Amino acid sequence: MNMNKELIKQNKELIKQIVAMEWTMFQNVSNQGGRASCQDDPKTFEIMRSSQWVTWPEEALASYLEDLKIAFQDGRNLVTEKYARMMQSTAPLEFAQFQDQLPPLNQEMIRLIDDIVTIHLFWEEELMTIYPYLCQRGRPVYTSEDTPYATSIETYLRGELGTYSQKTLNLYYQHILKEKAEGINGSKRLLENTVKRYGFSSLEEANENVKLSAMKK
Repeated sequence: MNMNKELIKQNKELIKQIVAMEWTMFQNVSNQGGRASCQDDPKTFEIMRSSQWVTWPEEALASYLEDLKIAFQDGRNLVTEKYARMMQSTAPLEFAQFQDQLPPLNQEMIRLIDDIVTIHLFWEEELMTIYPYLCQRGRPVYTSEDTPYATSIETYLRGELGTYSQKTLNLYYQHILKEKAEGINGSKRLLENTVKRYGFSSLEEANENVKLSAMKK
């Protein structure tokens, strides 16, 4: 039990550092239409990002934190790069103008990203079946559903994974393979963490709340 408590404490510290560094990068993202309102909402940012990171094992968290530190040293903004990579689908003409400025992905990284996305999309499909009202409030699932105003889960995920180092990708892939083998839906864990941060006791309660709100309209 003490070892578990110490591990949780270590992960919390890693997550705190990761979110702080990501927030700093997020503040320096330039938008064509000017500063976005979400850049002035640190609470929502912290909830969304930490809800994701709390599902990660310590070794993968430490590796990603190292990615962030190296990026800072090199003058790179991984959050900017993430949004830039998303534009390959949402704004391909604009993406073509600066894609050469993004660090290239080798074939192994591309394979890892494809394999990770495949698992995540299976999880998302499962969630859509079980919690349809809640999921409909979020992003569309597939890249084929992207528009200039709506970015899918698939495109967002590919954009983010493209900013990880090969080491981090490997560690995260091994983690979700383990979850899959154990019958755990990693996307469900993330969503559950998120709704609990917003005061719901469970995904079932959150889904029912969204359903009732929709019925009232």
